[in-house]
Amino acid sequence: MTLFTFKPWRLSALLACLACLASLASLALGSSGAWSATPDTPATPVGCSALLQQNLLRLQDEKPQSLCQYSGKVVVVVNTASFCGFTPQYQGLEALYAKYKERGLVVLGFPSNDFSQETGSNKEIADFCENTFGVKFPMFTKTRVTGPEASPLFKQLADKTGTMPRWNFYKYVIARDGASVVSFNSLTDPTSHKFINEIEKQLARP
Repeated sequence: MTLFTFKPWRLSALLACLACLASLASLALGSSGAWSATPDTPATPVGCSALLQQNLLRLQDEKPQSLCQYSGKVVVVVNTASFCGFTPQYQGLEALYAKYKERGLVVLGFPSNDFSQETGSNKEIADFCENTFGVKFPMFTKTRVTGPEASPLFKQLADKTGTMPRWNFYKYVIARDGASVVSFNSLTDPTSHKFINEIEKQLARP
């Protein structure tokens, strides 16, 4: 009877095959581990102030937006309404945005029904703003701006200025570094000298 003899070349081939399989297994495990370690949300950008570390929904399509994208800008935050005596201020806010956006200004609008003058849906509000005043500055979905249910952003603005909105079209001017905030009540028109002077002062700062 002829015994099976293990040729040296066969042993080399077998070892090479086993090494290949081990490498593939290691690669598969490594890929699986990397996938599971991927965070669900991006890290907060370096230099984003605590005030702007907010993830909110855009009015037009309700897609998530991080306010950190406005870091380093002078930010005007305003609570808005479609059926208010101050609603025409949309026009002044849009003019302000158009004039100063290249210098680093952004206006952020937050529709709110806290004063019972913004009853429409987000789509209705978006259509109204675009069709009536040609609003191009960023706007977000309906937001609570007063009381214990106010959004974190408006709570922080109240903490920094000592006042929550007492009516529609309250305005908060946030410095480029996010450290200081100045508030203006509804009676202050966005085209007034008082308001423009504050915008110019903030834009002049590094």
